[in-house]
Amino acid sequence: MGKIVSNFFISLDGVVESPDTWHFPYFNDEMGKAIGNGMETTDSLLMGRVLYGEWAGYWPTSDDEPIASIFNNMPKYVVSRTLREATWNNTTIISGEVAGAIRNLKDSTEGDITMSGSATLVRWLLANGLLDRLNLMVHPIAVGKGQRLFEDTPTHRLQLVSQETFSTGVLNLGYAPADS
Repeated sequence: MGKIVSNFFISLDGVVESPDTWHFPYFNDEMGKAIGNGMETTDSLLMGRVLYGEWAGYWPTSDDEPIASIFNNMPKYVVSRTLREATWNNTTIISGEVAGAIRNLKDSTEGDITMSGSATLVRWLLANGLLDRLNLMVHPIAVGKGQRLFEDTPTHRLQLVSQETFSTGVLNLGYAPADS
């Protein structure tokens, strides 16, 4: 059975929006290795419509190898009520009875179903008991504005399952939903 694993670059004040404007000064070989280790267990990608639009506009023509080839050839699933046609190869749109479709996806997948971003979808997955792991790379910066990972959400108990500190001060934290 596959597991849904969500990954975020996040600031100390909880901002996950536009990490390209604040994340890169903290990127180093340690972080690259951690990201690469996560990709080794990835069987497919799961994303919301907004992230899909951004990635489908970038990766198909990107020469950022080897990651472009990996993303372009990997199965991709996009959750959307409005998207009608997927233009990026190997993409399936999930709509309608989303919870059931995602349970079926988990049942039919061997490796991780990885997410990078899509905060709204992650909150929904967590609320519906479908998220298996939440990985946060907490950056030592307060961004001050932008979408936060948890905005107007119910309480969710999580348990720390892994932790690592990079030399840049970034905390690589892994959480799983806590047992009720």
